[in-house]
Amino acid sequence: MFEHETPETDPAPLTVVAAAVVEEGRLLVVSKKAAPDVFYLPGGKPDAGEEPLTALTRELAEELGAAPVAPRHLADIEAVAVLEGVPMRMTVFEAGLDRTPAPAAELADLRWTDGLDPALHLAPAVRDHLVPLLRERGLLP
Repeated sequence: MFEHETPETDPAPLTVVAAAVVEEGRLLVVSKKAAPDVFYLPGGKPDAGEEPLTALTRELAEELGAAPVAPRHLADIEAVAVLEGVPMRMTVFEAGLDRTPAPAAELADLRWTDGLDPALHLAPAVRDHLVPLLRERGLLP
């Protein structure tokens, strides 16, 4: 909490669900039309009362035209949402996809990365939290 904030003024953390899709040592990341140079995990905000896996399935269908395969909880990451600039709690599921993804809805692009490309601007939650976790687990080089 910042010195000038009180518990009553703290914004509620932004709740997000996301998929860590790793194939052949590369992580799927996407960019949004609102910020095409910043890459995130595919996913989004659950609707009111929506369960995390239901939200993830909906978001992946909207954004990538794909469904998650064998999703399992990987991590809960707390960071600052780069676009909104507010605290974020991101529930990440490791999953495969049932078909080749293609960017749709608000997405501008998708890429596969090993997390080592200095020219690729990964969102801080992905760069600082998820990529190290995936390396620790031997999923990324």
